[in-house]
Amino acid sequence: MNPSKVLHVDENHPLLLNGLEDLGYQNVLAYKTPLEEILNEIIQYEGMVIRSRFPIDKEFIDRAKNLRFIARVGAGLENIDLKYAQSKNIHLIAAPEGNRNAVGEHSLGLLLGLMNKLRLGHKSIQEGKWLRETHRGYELENKTVGIIGYGNTGKNFAQKLKGFSVRVLCHDILPNKGDDNATQVDLKTLMKEAQVLSLHIPQSTLTEGMINQNFISEMKHPFWFLNTARGKAVNTNDLVNGLKSGKILGAGLDVLEYESVSFHSIFNAKNRPEALTFLLSANNVLLSPHVGGWTIESHQKLAQTILDKIKIL
Repeated sequence: MNPSKVLHVDENHPLLLNGLEDLGYQNVLAYKTPLEEILNEIIQYEGMVIRSRFPIDKEFIDRAKNLRFIARVGAGLENIDLKYAQSKNIHLIAAPEGNRNAVGEHSLGLLLGLMNKLRLGHKSIQEGKWLRETHRGYELENKTVGIIGYGNTGKNFAQKLKGFSVRVLCHDILPNKGDDNATQVDLKTLMKEAQVLSLHIPQSTLTEGMINQNFISEMKHPFWFLNTARGKAVNTNDLVNGLKSGKILGAGLDVLEYESVSFHSIFNAKNRPEALTFLLSANNVLLSPHVGGWTIESHQKLAQTILDKIKIL
């Protein structure tokens, strides 16, 4: 009997390939194979492992008549037509547990970097300046931190904050998500109290453009803003206006709405958006290239999480 074939369209940790082989699967690597070629061959496969190279839509699923599972080595499944895949009895696997610690640490790093003006200080020293008063920062202690989205990464960020003597509020569309690290409140309460706002939400029709001019203006306090979730949750023009007005004290952005579907670049457009140009040069903005969950350790943890979930199918 021929082994079940699993198609890999993105590179992942060797642990996953070796583990699947041990389970009796045959791995087929198609890291650079064009989508059209994959569409013509997908009927051969019972499993597929992806990250974010291309969307898995209705046409793809219709051609994948023997597909038993799709495993995404990451936290979200927004690149997959979930309802249609489930209607075809395809198991959908993600690994939010695998990079939650990495995202929690990255969020904390962005926040401390912003509040202590580390980017500005580093830049000025490179220019031969030693400006101590200019770089006087802020302390996190006694601040109120608001977390929107209290799943794997939101909870981990709250856990990281325990030693900083802060008050942590969380908001989630699901009830009873609060814990010893964060008190769950409605969104209006969070907007009234928070001095730091961190997003940990999936990409969906509910979250797209959530942080806009109205939201920013309804925040009672000037606030520090973090986004390690999805770029499309933020209207960047409105974010820039908030930074210019001082309502947003600083922004730590691991994701941007200008990213390609595969998260590979923000520099695809021929005409760079004015808001992006501002972010690239602003002293109170820290940018990272969608690497919040992209550590040496999470690379292995994500693979192990996917492997463990495939084992029990």
